[in-house]
Amino acid sequence: MEVEGSSKEMIATQAEMVEARVPLPYRDQCAHLLIPLNKCRQSELYLPWKCETERHSYEKCEYELVMERMLKMQKIREEGAKLKQQQPIPLIPKTAQAS
Repeated sequence: MEVEGSSKEMIATQAEMVEARVPLPYRDQCAHLLIPLNKCRQSELYLPWKCETERHSYEKCEYELVMERMLKMQKIREEGAKLKQQQPIPLIPKTAQAS
């Protein structure tokens, strides 16, 4: 399933996320990495030095999503700035002009 506005594809299905009890805010394109990470955390009693490879891959995926959104927002801002520069500023506002 392709998510609108993202280059990453949803790998985990809705059913898999429900079964793994993934909270709603974490059901993004990186959920397929969060499911095994949470299983590892539970089996290792949340010891911080365990499950490092799973945590690193999940955090890298989340970082890439954030960077992608930031770049997209930067492009939107640049396009908006270009449009503002191209439009001439009227000397007399339309509301003040008598018709």
